[in-house]
Amino acid sequence: MNKKLGLLREKREKAFEGGGAVRIESQHKKGKLTARERLHFLMDDGSFQEIGMLVAHRSTDFGMEKEKYPGDGVITGYGTINGRLTYVFSQDFTVFGGSLSETHAEKICKIMDLAIKNGAPVIGLNDSGGARIQEGVVSLGGYADIFYRNTMASGVVPQISAIMGPCAGGAVYSPAITDFILMVENTSYMFVTGPNVVKTVTHEVVTSEELGGATTHATKSGVTHFACANEIAAIQNIKDLLSYMPQNCEGRAPVLPYETQNELRPELNTLLPDIASTPYDIREIMDHVIDAGSFLEVHKDFAENIVVGFARLAGRSIGIVANQPAFLAGVLDIHSSTKAARFVRFCDSFNIPLLVFEDVPGFLPGTDQEWNAIITNGAKLLYAFCEATVPRITVITRKAYGGAYDVMNSKHIGADMNFAWPSAEIAVMGAKGAAEIIFKREISTAEDKEAKWKEMEQLYSETFANPYRAAERGFIDEVIEPAETRIKLIHAFKMLENKVVNNPRKKHGNIPL
Repeated sequence: MNKKLGLLREKREKAFEGGGAVRIESQHKKGKLTARERLHFLMDDGSFQEIGMLVAHRSTDFGMEKEKYPGDGVITGYGTINGRLTYVFSQDFTVFGGSLSETHAEKICKIMDLAIKNGAPVIGLNDSGGARIQEGVVSLGGYADIFYRNTMASGVVPQISAIMGPCAGGAVYSPAITDFILMVENTSYMFVTGPNVVKTVTHEVVTSEELGGATTHATKSGVTHFACANEIAAIQNIKDLLSYMPQNCEGRAPVLPYETQNELRPELNTLLPDIASTPYDIREIMDHVIDAGSFLEVHKDFAENIVVGFARLAGRSIGIVANQPAFLAGVLDIHSSTKAARFVRFCDSFNIPLLVFEDVPGFLPGTDQEWNAIITNGAKLLYAFCEATVPRITVITRKAYGGAYDVMNSKHIGADMNFAWPSAEIAVMGAKGAAEIIFKREISTAEDKEAKWKEMEQLYSETFANPYRAAERGFIDEVIEPAETRIKLIHAFKMLENKVVNNPRKKHGNIPL
């Protein structure tokens, strides 16, 4: 038995060595942690249980049978994060560049299957050169096996992808299907085709960082939800994200202890600018409404005219969607619509109530928007809110104009409670444009056209640019003092916590993609 135990220990030690000391040192010189070091920082101490430590590839082409490493370039298993069961895989760049083989893929698929069966999140720490070219179509099939499981797990268990190094070609599509992507600045990149192919086909000269680095995807494409300064920051961000989520679609997010106190926020009565066209940062209002320090913003640097993220209200997890008057006046455009729609659908998938702060002057006009399908993309946000069955509450702080009023979680598309501040303006359009259309004849025949225009503008404002017409119709449940907002929301979400919606039976809807 001692001899057999010795053999087992020897194999385990070899598995822990990864690709060897030289390659580990190379990994560290790039500013990157090893696959096992990442797991050490991610999982609770002593909780990680490895699955498939001794798996080896089956390839015999190109001399591959002479080079085998236990684990085959990926560490898979389960453990706990803040005491909650989580499944994880961590690709090891020191073994064949983390390339995906048939067995590498099988290991990942195995833990994904376990996650779905047991209802727990899946976290992928990606650091891979792509498909293992020595295996040809077998490795490509492995990717497709993973994609299929990503899709089956979508909306069943949370899926988070952290890009810790290269992620290119077909490898990018697994993270793309998952719920959230994190990237590390300067050491990770994602693209379907790399700089060399781009140069050959389009003659563009571009670096990997410019083409698909963390900053690029956080600001231009919106592919990544978080760009993190380093790997430790990315790992901490994963832990923070998980704290707002339930284990699966059947559960609810953890509730933190909270003692009711004086929930009035008098400072909210003075935060809005006196002039309706003056911008302000919606985050200032949010910070006075939610639990202190609880906001975790998602997609912070992409489509900045809308703000989305997680927060807590009286200890309970909520998702927030808010127009941002400080950027493009808070208009809805292509990117902000798709950004918010994706977030709304995630929250609805995992029973996270939605809070909407509305200050929207409409949709962004222009040929660029129309030619790039603002109609279809704006409809994505409309569709996402319409199909959401979680508790949904809207607070209109200022403008709610035109079709954007409807789209931003209005009562008409299923919102449960709609509050408005006295400063709210709910109308088809702004008073100036409305007066020009409605009173065109009176203005054109007046001796002092400018004075008449202002008179008619004031008349329209008094009639429609307020929340009271909507309140009379029941489209607004209550016009409230800003200072009361937190109190009203705590009570309303408490009232809605057992909400049940029975939608028509169907396979699934056909969201305008």
